[in-house]
Amino acid sequence: MGVPTQRNVNFSRKMTDGFINKIFRVKDQAEFLSLSLEIFNYQYNGNGLYRQFVDYLGIDPSEVNRLEKIPFLPIEFFKTQRVITGELPVKKVFESSGTTGADTKSRHYITDLLLYEKSLVRSFTHFYGKPEDIVFFALLPSYVERPTSSLVYMVKHLTAMSYNPLSRIDNTDIPSVLKDIEVAKGRGEKIVLIGVSFALLECAELYKPDLSGVVVMETGGMKGRRKELTRDELHGILQEGLKVDSIHSEYGMTELLSQAYSTGKGVYRCPPWMKVILRDTQDPLSLRTGECSSGGINVIDLANINSCSFIATSDLGRVYADGSFEVLGRFDQSDIRGCNLMSV
Repeated sequence: MGVPTQRNVNFSRKMTDGFINKIFRVKDQAEFLSLSLEIFNYQYNGNGLYRQFVDYLGIDPSEVNRLEKIPFLPIEFFKTQRVITGELPVKKVFESSGTTGADTKSRHYITDLLLYEKSLVRSFTHFYGKPEDIVFFALLPSYVERPTSSLVYMVKHLTAMSYNPLSRIDNTDIPSVLKDIEVAKGRGEKIVLIGVSFALLECAELYKPDLSGVVVMETGGMKGRRKELTRDELHGILQEGLKVDSIHSEYGMTELLSQAYSTGKGVYRCPPWMKVILRDTQDPLSLRTGECSSGGINVIDLANINSCSFIATSDLGRVYADGSFEVLGRFDQSDIRGCNLMSV
């Protein structure tokens, strides 16, 4: 890869700024489609890896005129390749945690941290209101030590925006967190408690606090700490132990710049610039645009303009008529067919 010229850097900056002015103003499906096609063409021309992938599939970019025709890049490419569109310099690299020590970590090369911050704040605000008006508590043991975690970056940024001095991220001191939550509840504050699954389970089982009125948001992540539970089992234990009516969840990943949120029962909703589409489990290039039983989850994240906005994940899911979706599990073989089509 050659050294980018200042002219190309300036062009990438101009294109990024132009897209930012459109992405967070999407109002309807027509605007979403128009911008998706515009970003597809930009990424086809500005991302050598994505262009090679599209060309190998024999797809003529001039014939891509609707969402179903856009090729989705298998997420596995993030484990072995630099997935970058344009020539802005890399400002931050996010890495996945990896399930085992032998796993190859996904890497997301971020060239515009302000864009990521804008996307994560607007995604959160769309569903929960302004971070400035919320008291944030976070239980993220084993995560806070990882400076390359996109989850930690997101929670730190939201917490820093809170005007309330009680807001904080904690590693293991659950009693202290619960004490401050009681203080915030007594003041009538709006409270969000974000935690990895095993930390929230410890909180529910050992301390059994009354968190009624608190938004409790689990972000997944047993990471071998405990026996894996189904979503219903996990949420049932948490609801009973924490005395809350529902457990909220966040659907995000290292490779994305935006997040979907569930306010209960594992049904997620996307912000206006993000969309989930299902693909056939037997034919990864065939999309299912209507409501159906299940399929592989493809994500369109328009904010991911400097990487790839069209990603085929290794998750299985169900999409409903209103655009909401559930995550049903993962493929047994997470190497999505298509990753090995090219020698890159």
